[in-house]
Amino acid sequence: MNVEHHANGDASEGVLAEIETAPPHPRLRLHKAFKSNYLPDERDVIVYLPPGYEEQTQRSYPVLYLNDGQNLFDGRTSFVKGRTWMVREHADEAIEAGEVEPLVIVGIYNTGDRRLAEYTHEYNWQMGGGEADKYGDLVTRELMPWIASQYRVRQDRENIGIGGSSLGGLVTLYLGLRHPQVFGKLAILSPSVWWNHKSILGYLNEHAPQMWARPRVWLDVGDREGQRTLRDVEHLARRLKANGWRPGESMHFEKVHGGTHDEASWAERVRPMLRFLFPKA
Repeated sequence: MNVEHHANGDASEGVLAEIETAPPHPRLRLHKAFKSNYLPDERDVIVYLPPGYEEQTQRSYPVLYLNDGQNLFDGRTSFVKGRTWMVREHADEAIEAGEVEPLVIVGIYNTGDRRLAEYTHEYNWQMGGGEADKYGDLVTRELMPWIASQYRVRQDRENIGIGGSSLGGLVTLYLGLRHPQVFGKLAILSPSVWWNHKSILGYLNEHAPQMWARPRVWLDVGDREGQRTLRDVEHLARRLKANGWRPGESMHFEKVHGGTHDEASWAERVRPMLRFLFPKA
């Protein structure tokens, strides 16, 4: 442990700070201040390693990239303190139960005030935004090669997924349509279809016919997220089906009974989402 000693020789504050920022589990690895040439802000990245990763040194793993990484694993960094998606717990349980193939999960922290800009594909004259292309370049051209250099992850599209909720779900859908050669699996939870007059639906209609392969899609919405959100996501599900996604095969759409727009509700959807996108062979 590297601790900076201050003039008074008391390093206890430094030790405490380092302990407090350490990941909450030994199979979680936190990488601070990932830099990009495409976007100005540095961001932390947290990596979940499945059970057996350290022991099975010849094995490579599928990988799932998730937006809003600070909300996934660590209650100290989550939007609502103490409330996370509990991704490690749900993934561990699903893997150990033999439901899900062991996989690496990469949480990409958002950048706070610039989250809206990075997670939206078009500029809105009232709200701004429109930097999702740059965010996609960060993920596909910078972060993914770096993760592949650090961890034993597979690099074919069938074994690479991306996911998120709300605006993180919107940018997931957009990047999945923009980079179908990269992402073979999409986890779209409670997406913000409303952005810029639902323009993502037009983008879907425009790009889906050109896609040589459709990513496998998990799409959900809670029935207590409000009527507008529910209608919008149902509309998206119909558009996906009309554009060639097959329910039960290449897509799963679920209206979650009692589901709300928050970390606690999304946590309950992690295990079924992983089961659909990364089933144990």
